[in-house]
Amino acid sequence: MKAKVHDILTKVYGHHQFRPGQQELVEGLLEHMDVLGVMPTGSGKSLCYQIPALLFPGTTLVISPLISLMKDQVTSLKLRGISAAFLNSAMEEAEYRETAYQAAGGAYKILYVAPERLQAPGFLEMCRHMDIPLVAVDEAHCISQWGQDFRPSYLKIPEFTAALSKRPVIGAFTATATPRVRKDILDNLKLEAPVTVTTGFDRPNLSFSVYSPKDRDKALSDLLRDRYRQSGIIYCATRKNVEAVCSRLDGEGFSVTRYHAGLEPDERRRNQEDFLFDRKRIMVATNAFGMGIDKSNVSYVIHYNMPKSLEAYYQEAGRAGRDGCDADCILLYAPQDVITARWLIEHSEPNPDLTPEEQAQVREKDEERLKWMTFYARSRKCLRHDLLRYFGENAPDSCNNCSNCVPDCEHVDITTEAQMILSCVARTKQQYSDDVVVQLMLGVLPYPPPEGINPAELTTFGLMNDFEEGNIREIIRALLDQGYLEKDDDSILKLNRQSEKILFGKQRAAMRRGLRNRRDITGEDLFQALQKLRYEISSKEYVAASALFSDSTLRDLCRILPKDKKQLAAVDGMGVFKANRYGDQILRVIHLFKPAAPGKRKEKKKTGSRIPSKEGSFAAYRDKVIEAGSTEAYQPWTKEEDQQLIREHESGKTTKELSEIHKRTAGAIRSRLKKLGLV
Repeated sequence: MKAKVHDILTKVYGHHQFRPGQQELVEGLLEHMDVLGVMPTGSGKSLCYQIPALLFPGTTLVISPLISLMKDQVTSLKLRGISAAFLNSAMEEAEYRETAYQAAGGAYKILYVAPERLQAPGFLEMCRHMDIPLVAVDEAHCISQWGQDFRPSYLKIPEFTAALSKRPVIGAFTATATPRVRKDILDNLKLEAPVTVTTGFDRPNLSFSVYSPKDRDKALSDLLRDRYRQSGIIYCATRKNVEAVCSRLDGEGFSVTRYHAGLEPDERRRNQEDFLFDRKRIMVATNAFGMGIDKSNVSYVIHYNMPKSLEAYYQEAGRAGRDGCDADCILLYAPQDVITARWLIEHSEPNPDLTPEEQAQVREKDEERLKWMTFYARSRKCLRHDLLRYFGENAPDSCNNCSNCVPDCEHVDITTEAQMILSCVARTKQQYSDDVVVQLMLGVLPYPPPEGINPAELTTFGLMNDFEEGNIREIIRALLDQGYLEKDDDSILKLNRQSEKILFGKQRAAMRRGLRNRRDITGEDLFQALQKLRYEISSKEYVAASALFSDSTLRDLCRILPKDKKQLAAVDGMGVFKANRYGDQILRVIHLFKPAAPGKRKEKKKTGSRIPSKEGSFAAYRDKVIEAGSTEAYQPWTKEEDQQLIREHESGKTTKELSEIHKRTAGAIRSRLKKLGLV
């Protein structure tokens, strides 16, 4: 059995080892024991019941609280070649009947349903005639009146399982549960001698910060500028704040959309898909958004207002960094937030399934949770320590990864340097990559010399010759991250409307030194090309981009550079099914956008020449280059050359080989291939 489990883990899910806690829960279920898994968001809870479902006969039933959660999970399973479906109230009657008919016939290995469905007429009768070896209860904290998402329909689950022809194994899973909520899960679900695994609430890749800025809007804009090219969520306490924040950020040029219960259903769906499919980078939302959203590449979660409880805060903040990469969880706190949160508690809709006494108890608990949330927002101790202690875990006094343990990184003004670089991009007519621009700023003429550049006439040539090359690259990266510069498909630097604000002194530029740079990875151009491919596939197949491949998987592709589908399937998170389905497209991109070999940039700098004097130096250097037999000046492509290029490309020649044959740069080759429709 262990061999089969490992086979599924590697071939279906593309993982080579279990994450902490997964193996114990999988083996417990396969030994027909009830289980309770308390594992943080992004730790792979769903895999714990999906692997047993694939090995058990019959159909595993998964009870899930949200329609969006069901749809995302089923889509993800289908992308791995697993037969799965869901039944919910949003389906058309004909579609529901057909899915139920197929489920009754055993067509699916996994079937998702909402807890309310258990009481629907005919559903229990259908399940009595099905082979259901396992019932998995997702978001199990919803069964507790002391949980922040209490759903009375969850209390009906034991009644449902008892009414089946035979009692199934029961697995309960949650990410956020205090000790009292965990006890409620065990008692209310009537778990029998369960295997209980609590892997811990700590997620080391998350950095926690609390700020109390005088100008919350300005602080938010500054935070977003530092993360301009990343995806993130901004949570607001009210619909009014969502509207105001979204409108202001849109006016500042950010790629932003919104979500709250006051929008029409079609707009909510459209905005959610824009965020999931990476058409919009920022989602501004109330707490109505998030649960069940399967988007692994969220790099930050910012709370514009303080939420009502630490459970809610940790659940919402935990939507960042699900790909395992470094991510930021930031709370912008103001004393007014406490008043707003208390008003929301007092004016919340009463639950019709609770007695007045029970309703009063829930409100009392809400007030207590708000008190602990306020303690966290005002704390001067380690924030991670406060969070983990609240959830019943021991924690060190310092984590060195929160705003109370590590002072803010210094913001350094780079306006003058930014103006120099942007001016160079403008004066060279936005035709070159950052490699060329860096060399020109240093006063080095790249080899071979770029067409049309005369150092004697380029006023920005050598303007930063007292800088280290790495410093200039760091500034360019900051300008790209903050949206003051862009790159096209050929990695050529381009100006935009934001660039003008810096160039003409309307806005100052700054960068934060010492920050972790999530995007500083091997093969940056390849990574961006793979992101673009992922976006194209997700748009074509109408699937969330991160459900196809996480950023972590894309980074592994950049690092490993697989050469065939067998190697591709071994990449973490890929698996055989996806490798076969998308392998040709992925391998083609890797072939065309391989990153520079180690040391190449240093060699490029060595082969260039620092010009001692601007007067007359370019002609002498050009003559020397031509005399040595290097690449001649640019010439238009002829029809015959195009035909030759097409034949050579189709024969499998690399960009480097084509560059040598045609005596043109690799960028020129890629650009021509694109114009010919070959890439």
